[in-house]
This record gives sequence, structure tokens and C-alpha cells, in this order.
Amino acid sequence: MSTVHDSAVHDTLKSALDEAGLDYSSPGKGQFLVVLPGTHKLATHCWLVAGRHSLLVEAFVVRKPDENAEEFGRFLLRRNARMYAVAFCTDPVGDVYLVGRLPLAAVTADEVDRILGAVLQYADEAFDPLLEIGFASSIRREWAWRQKNGESTANLAAFARFADPDR
Repeated sequence: MSTVHDSAVHDTLKSALDEAGLDYSSPGKGQFLVVLPGTHKLATHCWLVAGRHSLLVEAFVVRKPDENAEEFGRFLLRRNARMYAVAFCTDPVGDVYLVGRLPLAAVTADEVDRILGAVLQYADEAFDPLLEIGFASSIRREWAWRQKNGESTANLAAFARFADPDR
């Protein structure tokens, strides 16, 4: 890829991120680490990396589940069937990411906004169900420990229906 093309893709990405008002860093030409603020998953860190022929989109979602791996995987696969531009996948240790590729010719400010919106929506919507499926026992233990020690359970409120024995 020529330097002119590198600059054009880099400039398009930078402009789209600036226009969206997103927090990001750029460690190199055509490389951006974007912080997408969410509701359930408070922040999703998403890499945008312009390669020779395509733009890589990669965002960490959640670590490998502690339990119910089969159900966890089925949940991800069912979600993949209705997603745009990215899909859930796992790395060699089992941690979950959203990954996709976009041809460089398709990199426009509108498309960057659309893909980042998809990444944010998919990570945010799946976060609580994934935690419930893959980490229910840990959440229950954490809830009990906090209750016993007079600590706040506010950030576990989404899981009260199955973590709180008094419910």
C-alpha cells in the first residue's frame, strides 16, 4: 500500500473518530485504539488497524467462561447469525472478541461510525447474559462476600435476580 493511501485511510479514520467525539489513541499510522462507552459493559476497547488490503476491527468482550462453556458458545454462535460486519470469536485461551474486516475501499466516515456502533451494541447487549452464563457461581460468591462484609453490591445489581438469595 502506498504512503498516500496509508495517509488517506488514517485521515478518514481519525476524522470519523473525532467527529464521533470518541476517546482514542493512535500508536502508529492507520492504528487506532478506540474506547467505546457502554451501559452494561462500561467500556469496550476496539482496535482499528489498516492493513495492506483491509481494516481490521477487533474488540475484547469478556474473558473465557469459568462454567457452562457449551451454553456460552451456543449463545455466541446464535448472536453471530444476525450481526453486521463483525462476529464473536475466541482467542487461543478462550477469551471472547468481536472481530471483522472491511475492505480499505469501503472505509468511509459513515462506515466507521456504523461498525463502531455495531461493536458497541453487540458487546454491550451480550455482556450481562455472557456473565450470567459463564460466571454465575463467581457472581454469587462475590455477592455473598459483599453482603457479609457490608460492601456495596451496586455494580452487581443486574445479577440480583439470581445472585441475591433474599430475592
